[in-house]
Amino acid sequence: MGRQCAPCLTALLLLAGCTTAPPDTTPGSASAPVPLQWHAPLPQDAAHGGDLADLSHWWAQFDDPLMLRLIESGQQASATLAQASARIADARAVRTASGAALVPALDASVSASRVVQSPGAPMATTSSVGLQASWELDLFGAQRAGARAAQARLESSRAGWHDARVSVAAEVATAYVGLRACEAQLAQAELDVRSRAETSRLTVLAAGAGFQAPAAADLARASAAQSRAALTQQRAQCDIVVKSLVALTAVDEAALRQELAASSAQLPQPAALRVASVPAVALAQRPDIAAAAAELVAASADADQAEALRWPRIALSGSIAAARQRSGGVSTDGKVWSIGPVSVTLPLFDAGVRRANADAARARYESARTAYAASLRAAVREVETALVALRGATARGEDVRTAVVGFERSYQAAEARYRGGLASLFELEDARRSLVAARSALIEQQRESVIAWVDTYRAIGGGWRPSSTTADAVTPMPSTQAFRT
Repeated sequence: MGRQCAPCLTALLLLAGCTTAPPDTTPGSASAPVPLQWHAPLPQDAAHGGDLADLSHWWAQFDDPLMLRLIESGQQASATLAQASARIADARAVRTASGAALVPALDASVSASRVVQSPGAPMATTSSVGLQASWELDLFGAQRAGARAAQARLESSRAGWHDARVSVAAEVATAYVGLRACEAQLAQAELDVRSRAETSRLTVLAAGAGFQAPAAADLARASAAQSRAALTQQRAQCDIVVKSLVALTAVDEAALRQELAASSAQLPQPAALRVASVPAVALAQRPDIAAAAAELVAASADADQAEALRWPRIALSGSIAAARQRSGGVSTDGKVWSIGPVSVTLPLFDAGVRRANADAARARYESARTAYAASLRAAVREVETALVALRGATARGEDVRTAVVGFERSYQAAEARYRGGLASLFELEDARRSLVAARSALIEQQRESVIAWVDTYRAIGGGWRPSSTTADAVTPMPSTQAFRT
């Protein structure tokens, strides 16, 4: 009989040692391919080496303390970050429970009873204090696979917290830069209103004296009215952006407007970044890629666990207690203990439930692997899109500034000729429109340039590193004082 059971035991032990190796999720590996080089121009005028230490303090290099305080306020008020923190707590609880399943469970018990066994028998009192232990032997690795899955999901939730943190900072910075650009456009609109109002006043006077046709006065008044309408529209747009910032940061609007007024219409200037020339290095610094990789590892462990649950399960239990029994004036003290029962659960027939669960877990693993590959491709696209936008915004800066200077000179010459009676109002208005459009294009170019740097910072991970594994001990991203209310 022993010889007949030996092959069965050997097979069980071999099955117990068979587990699937975790997938290699390193960007650039055979199972996670990425391009060998970027197909977009890298920024050349970087102010530093672009290492993780520099990236983690990038916001502090802006020349705008108010933006830093708003970013910190936005992170403190973010519901997304709060939800990410809650997911970390949930994942930590699951990991603790999964780890506990690998070790014996130990419970204490206290009991007392008083009973009369039969008529006329003396009353008996029994009391005991003891320990009870139970343990399921993890022969086929189901519990170990569950612990690996729980640990991977905890790492995923932590990386997701950092990704949300970078996203909130970028969102607040984008809104703030948009507001400063809107204020700059508003300042240009106010200058245009004053200029057109003066032109209208002079033209009306000239028409009244017979030096200009009545139609010229009508045109001048219409131009002035048009500029006032544009000013009203621009002011409304700026108010809308202010309210968006209030919603993002939970800062009192009156206090925010007071802070904004101190440096109105000034766009913040970021420090340059250097992007790693090897895509695999840059992508390894992204927390969302780390989160997707951890989810793939968790799905692999889930598949191992579902497969292991198809095999027999062995559980042990035991107890030990100190007991006292008193009956008829006689007390008896002693220890009682037990080992067992040893229970073996053999899955015989479950209508295919375990097999279906294993198949579903393998399908989820394949889905996670496809999702991870898609995350890598999306990350490459985001980095290259940010680089293209950055190069485009930077490259046209000199041309836009040259255009502004040229149109300013053209307008000044047209205004001088108009006041001297050598140019018509139509020529003056045409020169004015060209100048207004050029100044507006310059402000938009400056806004796009700053936003392109913010997008690049976000696309390369925002200073996250694999060692950043906890959200509890991380200080706010910008190193700054609290927002003054």
